[in-house]
Amino acid sequence: MNLAKKKKEVVLVLDFGGQYKELIARMIRGLNVFSEIMRGDVSLEVIRKTEPIAIILTGGPKSAYTADAPKCDPRIFELGIPVLGICYGMQMMCHMLGGEVNASIAGEYGKVEVEVVSQSDLFSGVQENFPAFMSHRDAVKTLPKGFRKIAKTESCIAACENVEAKLYGVQFHPESVHTENGKAFMHNFLYAVCGAEGKYKLKDYITAQVKMIRQTVGDKRVLLALSGGVDSTVCAALLAKAIPQKLTCIFVDHGFMRLNEGDWIEEVFSAMDLNFIRVNAAERFLEKVQGVVEPEKKRKIIGEEFIRVFEEEAKKLGHIPFLAQGTIYPDIVESGGVYGAAIKSHHNVGGLPDKLDFDQIIEPLSMLFKNEVREIGRRLKLPASLVNRQPFPGPGLAVRVIGEITKEKLETLRLADAIFREETDKLSTRPSQYFAVLTDTLSVGIKGDNRTYDFVLALRAVKTDDFMTCKAVRLPYKTLEHVALRITSEVPQISRVVYDITSKPPGTIEWL
Repeated sequence: MNLAKKKKEVVLVLDFGGQYKELIARMIRGLNVFSEIMRGDVSLEVIRKTEPIAIILTGGPKSAYTADAPKCDPRIFELGIPVLGICYGMQMMCHMLGGEVNASIAGEYGKVEVEVVSQSDLFSGVQENFPAFMSHRDAVKTLPKGFRKIAKTESCIAACENVEAKLYGVQFHPESVHTENGKAFMHNFLYAVCGAEGKYKLKDYITAQVKMIRQTVGDKRVLLALSGGVDSTVCAALLAKAIPQKLTCIFVDHGFMRLNEGDWIEEVFSAMDLNFIRVNAAERFLEKVQGVVEPEKKRKIIGEEFIRVFEEEAKKLGHIPFLAQGTIYPDIVESGGVYGAAIKSHHNVGGLPDKLDFDQIIEPLSMLFKNEVREIGRRLKLPASLVNRQPFPGPGLAVRVIGEITKEKLETLRLADAIFREETDKLSTRPSQYFAVLTDTLSVGIKGDNRTYDFVLALRAVKTDDFMTCKAVRLPYKTLEHVALRITSEVPQISRVVYDITSKPPGTIEWL
């Protein structure tokens, strides 16, 4: 079966443990071609049923020549559709087809100068020399029969191709923002090599989902657990468009929201064509975490209590056949992990108990990335203040209060965080994420003629494209100075303000 004749616009991204698989898939979708991530050892039968126009093999931490290295089905290379190997994907493909891969004396990490040495459709319109992001120690030493080198660095074969077999490989990462011509390269692969037509449009996604939801639900009811975050908000708006008056949203306010956020969420959703229920459970949640200081324990307690509250409220409504969740594509990919090893668990993926007795779960955003979810929200005319909200952890401020959580600490952090966000919002260029953390450190200060001994507050602002890595933002000193002055003046429990300049890695975006 020659899949090259198929016209379905989907590119399969086969995952071999590389941390950038989602960036690859997102870049492809950004070029108007649908992408789907699957395990690297997916069966040929599944690939045939998917009918992709191309396959991309991701990077990974293993060495292609070791016995335990993950491999794809070798028949993939005989399907007659373009295959692109990236980093480990290139090494694995070359090794499996008879080339030689070994460890270099010195690896290449970060930006490396790449030189194009042979004309190729992959590098059409790309300058002969450009910086590209590398992260490898192994390299292809000898190419398989039928392949030729089309780009190099001082240390390795940077790109190769076998045009007749439609097999291509690059040692660098075109999906990285640090690769200067990455998007142009991927565009060339999709359109010049694969013959893509750019059929993937988000406006069509809305139309298709509305139709599917209506067909699935009919005249029955749907229940949605609403957190107020971007994902559940857009999910609610999409469902409200598809099935007005048949959707009930339960907003469990655990008391760890930002300043006035619960009221704001209620105001927005009460105006929509749906049944909105707010459960004010702040005291209940606060009692559950009393005395708890370990962050992971906080998360588990809050997650479990959320399920209990939702369960109680759902039972009051009688039997509702459908449960809707704001699950998005990274939730599914990360919860499944690589070769069975989960990266992290998500409350939307199998989080609510089976005994709630729903007939079916509806997840209309489950094939979308976060940037696509935001775009869907904009197309559904949601307020920009909702669609562009900064990422906020499910347990909320509970994991931005270091140490034991008290009502007083939460109020202190809410006020300080609101001041920081208010002043940062005035900047012409804003960071990707910015927030305050209430530390458990006390510091001596002077307010008026009095000596104080109050909390140290940490401010955090980062710039990132993917939230997998980030750089600390150099906010204007005048802004930081003004923020510190306002916080220490307006929030009595804070005596000192510090600024976190740690990037990721080695740090993380959140403190806990």
